[in-house]
Amino acid sequence: MRYKKTSSLHSGYLFILLFFSTILLGCTPEAESNKQLITVWAHSGQEGERKVLMDQVQRFNEEFPDVHVELTLLPEGSYNSQLQSAALSHDLPDVIEFDGPFLYGYVWQNQLQPLDNLLPAAVQADLLPSIIKQGTMHDQLFAVGMFDSGLGMYGNKALLEAAGVRIPASVDDAWTEAEFNQVLNKLAAQDQDGAVLDLKANYRGEWFTYAFSPIIQSAGGDLIDRQDYLHAEPVLAGKEAVNAMTTLRDWFQQGSVDPNLDDAAFVEERVALSWVGHWEYPRYAKALGDKLVLLPLPDFGQGSKTGQGSWQWGINADTRHPEAAGQFLAFLLRPENILAMTEVNGAVPATKTAIARSPLYREGGPLRLFVDQLRQSSVERPRTPAYQVITSVFQQAFDEIRNGADVQKALHQAAAAIEQDITDSEGYRSVPRS
Repeated sequence: MRYKKTSSLHSGYLFILLFFSTILLGCTPEAESNKQLITVWAHSGQEGERKVLMDQVQRFNEEFPDVHVELTLLPEGSYNSQLQSAALSHDLPDVIEFDGPFLYGYVWQNQLQPLDNLLPAAVQADLLPSIIKQGTMHDQLFAVGMFDSGLGMYGNKALLEAAGVRIPASVDDAWTEAEFNQVLNKLAAQDQDGAVLDLKANYRGEWFTYAFSPIIQSAGGDLIDRQDYLHAEPVLAGKEAVNAMTTLRDWFQQGSVDPNLDDAAFVEERVALSWVGHWEYPRYAKALGDKLVLLPLPDFGQGSKTGQGSWQWGINADTRHPEAAGQFLAFLLRPENILAMTEVNGAVPATKTAIARSPLYREGGPLRLFVDQLRQSSVERPRTPAYQVITSVFQQAFDEIRNGADVQKALHQAAAAIEQDITDSEGYRSVPRS
């Protein structure tokens, strides 16, 4: 999971170069040999990620002579729409990479097959609990990732100490809601304009659901009732959620939040706190050095909560070679392959073995808190195909609330839209394959 100000993470020339570019590693089509051909689609990602994945495909093909993986990289901006088009025509590849928000829709459409019997038990046992939670639906594992995301707050230790505030040391030590408000006030008292908090208000899209639904969950609410996935009003527009989002609105209204239009509020030390994920660590560490500290999100009453989830891999329900496809996923989940990928994208390694070898995430590492959170306080996206609507209407509600709208009304409207979508979709009951 990586969020930016716009969807233009990948420059125009890259889109042109990579659009529908197929990377053929080796040239042994199934029709010309006895090899099992496994087609794989992945998003183009960063240059480093592409190089690592291409290298891993090449090494897999060399190590497993009876299988040939054919990798196709597609531009991230249109990736999901191309997957959806292929799904409708039953033309998906054997192995599919997709972003977390879309998983449950593919499961609902019966496009994926369970991995429980396709991945070795030892591989599954080594996965972080968050990877299992995110990839599971209807008590079956449908997807696995090579990495997970970390969400928290980076702090400027020098500014925090100058304000005389306590610096939390663990998930269980997080600032309470009241204490966090006091921290903002103390920091503001020593700040020229009082804007001491960066919430990445300059980002767009699902960032707002990923980053701020945890405060609702920390307060005791949620995006949807996870008992039946049919109702949203009691949890999304209940008093716990309303109180939490009212506090967030107050941060904006009282001027605590830097709009951060230049995305430099933290590195230029205009703010003491930045609410963001693992992907900012290299830039922040370079700018602040020993002054950088990583903190859990505030506890709104039910313990500090955090987001999770990133890109995942699944296997097409129609593949003719499920075992070979599972063999490829197991290869990607080898510790050395996970570490090669996370060294270029900075994300949290997906397995315990890889984490133990990671300088950033092992015990005592500077980003260890992200691992602790994924083990004990992360909340996976709601496991329902309605998530696309849930995140869309929550983003709209968030935008209205930060601009001063009535919190109860905004959340009620969001909950009503979610419930209407579920009703219109007849509860998202399983659909037969057409």
